[in-house]
This record gives sequence, structure tokens and C-alpha cells, in this order.
Amino acid sequence: MKLYGYFRSSAAYRVRIALNLKGVDCESVLVDLRAPVSAQHTPEFLALNPQGLVPVLVDGATVLTQSLAIIEYLDERHPQPPLLPVAPVDRAQVRALALAIACDIHPLNNTSVLSYLRTALAADEAAVNAWYAHWVARGLRALEAQVARLGGDGRHMFGGSVTLADVCLVPQMYNARRFHCDVTPYPTLRTICAHLETLPAFARAAPDAQPEALRGASA
Repeated sequence: MKLYGYFRSSAAYRVRIALNLKGVDCESVLVDLRAPVSAQHTPEFLALNPQGLVPVLVDGATVLTQSLAIIEYLDERHPQPPLLPVAPVDRAQVRALALAIACDIHPLNNTSVLSYLRTALAADEAAVNAWYAHWVARGLRALEAQVARLGGDGRHMFGGSVTLADVCLVPQMYNARRFHCDVTPYPTLRTICAHLETLPAFARAAPDAQPEALRGASA
């Protein structure tokens, strides 16, 4: 099994967490997203994923894209520990939290979007940072309210164990801090994230723990 990703990609970060939680061995293959390398645009990588996005999981003859689809595949192939609750309504709640991050917050702040703002729209760094902070704040504000309404244990987004929602939260909070977004208005999310980041599966998946970061790569 191989995971094609980039150490600071939120989506690849999610999959690394899931692999660690499941105890699944997987070879990591770096796809350097930075110009001028831009390995995601090479013919070789586009043959794996025509979208030119990471992560890509290759399991034998199977090629899978999209982090949440990959994680659910891993959850079904390796059921323990489960990342989705048993009850249909609980599964829907966890998926809603995960999708709020993966579909509503993250895409608006993806590297390709920020690059388009800088190039095609000639936005300066202040404008790009304001864009990023606006959508992060809007998304995290809603998540803070949702988690409070669902009434978890204070250490997880839902219920009393790690779920798909937690796997999505930690990379998003990492990125928010990296781009100097103010996360103080979200005490519930900050507390949950602080707990999750102490867990070995999350700590080993962190961008700063990856070989590229340890070798001094920057982005």
C-alpha cells in the first residue's frame, strides 16, 4: 500500500491519522506541491489522479482519491477502531461535522485557491490572508456551536471516542494556527484538538513529524 501526499496537505494529514489509528503499514510517497516542482501536475501523477490532488492511496491494483473516501475505505477494510458510530443518526452527525471541514472550510483555503487569488486576481498577501481568515472563522464558529449542541465528552467532536470528525479537525486547526488565524473564540475546539494532538496516532501524523519536515523542507 502506498500513500501519495504532501506533508502539509490537510487531506493527506487526515489519511495519515487514519492509517495510524488503524495500525496499517503504508509506504509514503512525496508529491512536492511547491513550485517549480509542482509534481501534482506531472503526467505520471495525473495518470494516478486526473484532478492533480493529493492524497492518492494505491492498494494493489486499486487507486483511490479523496481523503474522506479513502478513510471510509480504510474503516471498512480495517474495522477496529471504528471511525464512524453504529447508529445511523450518529453516523450522519459525525459525517456532517467532517464534511463541514472537508467540504466547506478546506476547499476555500486550498493551495490552488490561494494561488489563483495571488495570480489571476492579483491579490496581495494581506488580501489573501484576510480571505483565509474569513472562511476559517466562519467555519470554526459554526463547528464550535455544533459540537456544543451535540454534547460530546469535551475531548472528542462527537461522543467519547475518536471519529472521522476528529480526524478532520486536527489538520484544519493546524492550518489555522499556521496561517495565524485567531482560534481563541473556539474554546471547545481548542480543548478537543489539544487532547487529540497528544494521542500517538495524531502526533506521528503531524506535518512537522514527517521526513520532509525533519529534513528542513519549507513551504
